[in-house]
Amino acid sequence: MATKKATKRVSKKSAKKAAAAAPTPSAQTAQPCAPGVCDPQRTQGLRAPAPKGAAPQILVNIDGPGVFVAAHVSKQGGDTDLTFVNLDIDGRNVTRISFAAARNLGFTQQNPYGLVMLQSAAIENLTIGFPVPLAFRRQLRLSVVVNENGVVQILGNVIHGR
Repeated sequence: MATKKATKRVSKKSAKKAAAAAPTPSAQTAQPCAPGVCDPQRTQGLRAPAPKGAAPQILVNIDGPGVFVAAHVSKQGGDTDLTFVNLDIDGRNVTRISFAAARNLGFTQQNPYGLVMLQSAAIENLTIGFPVPLAFRRQLRLSVVVNENGVVQILGNVIHGR
């Protein structure tokens, strides 16, 4: 009799583990999702003009739970590149870097750290994407702090899922 009870306990535990490990179906397709990302979407934010000031200007604010896949912030104009890009997940800062620092630190080509700064004659673009998606429970916030004059506009996009 003790053996039957032990078998039942093991069976229930195995069933719970299997259910937890099963891929989550997408609400749109009813198909299993890749690990970590279901229902991917893009959320965009724009500041035009982007005035100089110490307060963060929020580009994208997403309530959780969810999964961060990647983001980019493009800046047009500015005289010193001292505009800072901030990515906060669940109240913790994940990225805080200025366009000038990204260039000076050599984040001008693909690297495993997840930050790449690209530029053309008129626009600078900072991309953020880590080797694995980052889960958030409560909130994801992409913001900028403009510490320079002449920034015409700032555009941010976040790719996220659940």
